[in-house]
Amino acid sequence: MVLISSLIHRVMLSIANRVTASLSCSPFVWALWYFKNDKSKSWTENLRLISKFDTVEDFWALYNHIQQPSKLGFGCDYCLFKDGIKPMWEDDRNKLGGRWLMTLNKQQRHNDLDRYWMETLLCLVGESFDEASEDVCGAVVNVRPKGDKIAIWTSNCQNRDAIMTIGQLYKERLSIPSKAMIGYQSHDDTSSKSGSTTKNMYSV
Repeated sequence: MVLISSLIHRVMLSIANRVTASLSCSPFVWALWYFKNDKSKSWTENLRLISKFDTVEDFWALYNHIQQPSKLGFGCDYCLFKDGIKPMWEDDRNKLGGRWLMTLNKQQRHNDLDRYWMETLLCLVGESFDEASEDVCGAVVNVRPKGDKIAIWTSNCQNRDAIMTIGQLYKERLSIPSKAMIGYQSHDDTSSKSGSTTKNMYSV
């Protein structure tokens, strides 16, 4: 038990150091949104801004006081976006873009969902995609009965170099096996088709 506790402490310290170093020089303010599917309300009424942050202290204060995705009810989302960009396809910064999409099976909700989401947050606020971080708009986690989804949204689906850089580094950070594939889809294609028929523009 002591060894496990020590390992967890070292991992959390490493994560804290990464976020501290990243946010200390990050030019972006980040906004966390929460969506709860209430059919008696419109989509925009169901979307609520939780908080904004640009310091490591505010990041951890926010992260430690909200529920993990695995504890959310079905139909709920978290969205972390650069301030000024709303988590919707119609936003000017999103409408020409797309998303790297990862779909999890039901078993992964308890094993991988929270860890993947935290790494996704760290990739964003830590600008882990080098110059391609400029193309990142935000990230979304969807909690659904048939399987949860995590996606990173980018601003231009035609910017292949930036998109591939983001996808490759993201897959590496999440330690996704090389044989497993994640795909990138344009918002325009996704909005006009059902999820099962949307084709990937790129894949890694």
